[in-house]
Amino acid sequence: MAADDNFFERVYAVARRIPYGKVTSYGAIAKAIGSARSARMVGWAMNNCPDDVPAHRVVNRVGLLTGKHHFDGTNLMQQLLESEGVEVEDNQIVDFEKHLWKPEVQ
Repeated sequence: MAADDNFFERVYAVARRIPYGKVTSYGAIAKAIGSARSARMVGWAMNNCPDDVPAHRVVNRVGLLTGKHHFDGTNLMQQLLESEGVEVEDNQIVDFEKHLWKPEVQ
């Protein structure tokens, strides 16, 4: 379990750095922590992350809000993003590249 906890903590450390009004992908986080093929594990880590982790800023590789069903209410993830100036249409970030934050590889 310690190895999983360490992986999760590395995921959370990257996610905490996502700037306000920006988003990143599960795969970008996986790559940043040196586990490029672990995007699904990053998603799993985000499912029950601590309250101080801005999970709403993590989307799939094309900007879809694939994790939205893990938020209370049907549109909370979208509402949180829109409150930061990120436009969402049909569960997808509008102008995804403009809002994409790419964490540096550690």
